Amino acid sequence: MKVYLYLLLGSLCAMAETFPTLTTKNLSGTQVTLPAGFSGQKNLILIAFEREQQKDVDTWLKVLPELQKDHPTMAYYELPTIKRMNGMVRFFIDNGMRGGIKDQQQRARTMTLYIDKEPFKKALNLPTEDRVYALLLDRAGTVIWRAEGLYDEAKGKALALALAK
Repeated sequence: MKVYLYLLLGSLCAMAETFPTLTTKNLSGTQVTLPAGFSGQKNLILIAFEREQQKDVDTWLKVLPELQKDHPTMAYYELPTIKRMNGMVRFFIDNGMRGGIKDQQQRARTMTLYIDKEPFKKALNLPTEDRVYALLLDRAGTVIWRAEGLYDEAKGKALALALAK
């Protein structure tokens, strides 16, 4: 029994997804190394791959300030994820996003990832780019809860339970 339990726990530990270490800038221009740069004890990250997915991300952003009041050690971030690009193109994309986000706190919480997406998706078990992902990370960057797509009440309740643990 002990051997079986050890093998099962070992397999589960090996399957835990962890946010890869990478350096980026938020829309306020501050360089951040992630996951260490996430400020919460638990951090909800919203990952989008397509510009059209912003409306899906917004369904989460509408409820997160209220959820954060109930769970003040939680922080949340928006991570638009794009393939690697040269500095000039990144400048134009980031300036366009900055122009659409007037709130300084939201600019600080928005970090565009210009990365090789395949290893990133594999590390976090993100099988497709056709939906948004909400991942709750612990301080070490390990995924402790996840959801896909639009926010809904059931996902909100599940997230609140994960935050309460």
